[in-house]
Amino acid sequence: MLAILRTVREDLQAARGQDPAARSNAENALVYSGLHAIWSHRVAHRMWAVPALRGPARVLAQLTRFLTGIEIHPGATIGRRFFIDHGMGVVIGETAEIGDDVMLYHGVTLGGRSLLKEKRHPTLGNRVTVGAGAKILGPVVVGDDSAIGANAVVTHDVPADSIATGIPATVRSRRQHEPLVDPTTFIDPAMYI
Repeated sequence: MLAILRTVREDLQAARGQDPAARSNAENALVYSGLHAIWSHRVAHRMWAVPALRGPARVLAQLTRFLTGIEIHPGATIGRRFFIDHGMGVVIGETAEIGDDVMLYHGVTLGGRSLLKEKRHPTLGNRVTVGAGAKILGPVVVGDDSAIGANAVVTHDVPADSIATGIPATVRSRRQHEPLVDPTTFIDPAMYI
């Protein structure tokens, strides 16, 4: 029981740490669909470990999908302090593995590219952030401390401390220093209206 309470507290702390709009643990516990999906998944994942409970685990996952808009297969392995911000449309496949302190935004897919019964979904390391609408497909590995940009499509491994952006995603070192751009040099889109 203490382990469950510790996990709930950690998940609530992750929500407060990752979302500047988070106001209180009580409010977050009531209204954050990402937290509801994670907590339901933690129960379904334990059920999935018992072969006789795999059917009910899938039913629980589908009920959670109906209520939250977040689909997490009960077979997916998820680490501590996982947070889904604005979760609608998130899909996490059966063989996905997610490390600790990972954050996903809405519309993220951790999907497969094969119908074979093998490891077919991504593995995300610790402290990975995945932007809105990103698709990470296949048994790729995203290394620790990496970021996947919004709407990126990742089909190859991403080394640790990297940033992957674009379609298909290109990868660069997170530590790479780029010259700063003066924002006053940008063209104002309003001039075309």
